[in-house]
Amino acid sequence: MFLTISTSGTAAFPATDLGFLLHKHPDKAQKFSTSYGTAHVFYPEADAQRCTAALLLEVDTVALVRRGKGKGRGGAPDAALAQYVNDRPYAASSLLAVALSGVFSSALRGVCNARPERAAAPLPLRIEVPALPARGGPDLVRQLFEPLGWAVTADPVALDTEFPGWGDSRYVRLVLESEKLTLAEALRHLYVLLPVLDDAKHYWVSSDEVDKLLRAGDGWLPGHPEQKLITSRYLSRRWSLTRQAMERLELVRLAEADDSEVESIDNAVEEESEAEEKPTPLAVQRREAILAALRASGAARVLDLGCGQGQLVQELLKDVRFSEVVGVDVSVRALTIASRRLKLDRMGERQAARVKLFQGSLAYTDNRLKGYDAAVLSEVIEHLDLPRLPALEYAVFGHARPRTVLVTTPNVEYNVRWETLPAGHVRHGDHRFEWTREEFRTWSATIAERYGYEVEFAPVGPDDPEVGPPTQMALFHRNDTEKEAKAA
Repeated sequence: MFLTISTSGTAAFPATDLGFLLHKHPDKAQKFSTSYGTAHVFYPEADAQRCTAALLLEVDTVALVRRGKGKGRGGAPDAALAQYVNDRPYAASSLLAVALSGVFSSALRGVCNARPERAAAPLPLRIEVPALPARGGPDLVRQLFEPLGWAVTADPVALDTEFPGWGDSRYVRLVLESEKLTLAEALRHLYVLLPVLDDAKHYWVSSDEVDKLLRAGDGWLPGHPEQKLITSRYLSRRWSLTRQAMERLELVRLAEADDSEVESIDNAVEEESEAEEKPTPLAVQRREAILAALRASGAARVLDLGCGQGQLVQELLKDVRFSEVVGVDVSVRALTIASRRLKLDRMGERQAARVKLFQGSLAYTDNRLKGYDAAVLSEVIEHLDLPRLPALEYAVFGHARPRTVLVTTPNVEYNVRWETLPAGHVRHGDHRFEWTREEFRTWSATIAERYGYEVEFAPVGPDDPEVGPPTQMALFHRNDTEKEAKAA
């Protein structure tokens, strides 16, 4: 398997900067062991005007079969022979994608301490793959790469040049060219789309492949016109994993629908005032109420579920009584912004040990969420379709079971007080519902009884005598806490 990445230089930046971005020196030929053979990286050309890095993967077909325990697919008589006599050593596939990830892992993440400005900037790129399986033909290749900003050349490879009547094979010679993409973006496109075009993977596809897909697809897959096909093929057409990935991609799309980098989850309508001194924004009042409730609960280890861009996490870290703060969100982009907001890359060692950010969907149980003193669901539940709300309820209250859970959500009755909000509209386009005070209390009481919690309520914001507060908050306390304390 063979792939080349080329770039050209400018007066300010020589083309050999590609070596820094790939973390592979142009003057050296290097080799790396993989589970299925040996990957070689070398530079056929490297000067200030033009630089080309080549990745050559020598596949050990015997090792490939042995890792599959020598079993033929479907038990066909010729299946064992087919494992040895195939295109694996020659045509780009998931094997090459894994080699890309292993050999160029830092470049894939866009990390380059030596040339950070080059890693973050678009480059003139040319990528060539001499033999690429394309189940769907050249048209599908273009449908996959062109929406990402590539100029695509996909020339069919003849079955046999001496017998043109036999027609074309299912392989193409691929050339991709762009001046609009960073190297990291280009590598992530290849990592996902090479196995998609091959429509097969050389290893068992498990649930962690969903996380890999979403990480590599961050920033481009949620809006890709062929998202469903890409997701299905990447996950080897496993229906359950494909459905899970599509649901998470939809949540990402919805979370990023509001492109504001200031407030994404804190999305209540701004209240206007003619007074010279502006009132405290509702988002700030909400965070203050949450912090006060957490302090009163005695919590030290806190989860911010649906943390968005990290506003609450940032406030929690200012108080040393919170020894561990974990932010969880389905959106990789939101977590990236949260990381920048918190300055994680410049944070001191002691402070960094107090905070974690990770991606996760609240529609699924997650063992990483167990064992915490408190969990916050601030302006989260209203973003879920009502039929999916029970999944979140069980994941948080039934599986993770923190001692304290704080839930805030808009009070729909208060909407009449927002002069800028048209009658009958919810406060944000992504809100699937907004509850009255009675509806929220009924839901909270049901959850408390079902999962063994006690619940109390508190207003957030000005408590209007007719329509109540703009935000309503429920504080759930696990009712076995007292028993546990006595037992201890």
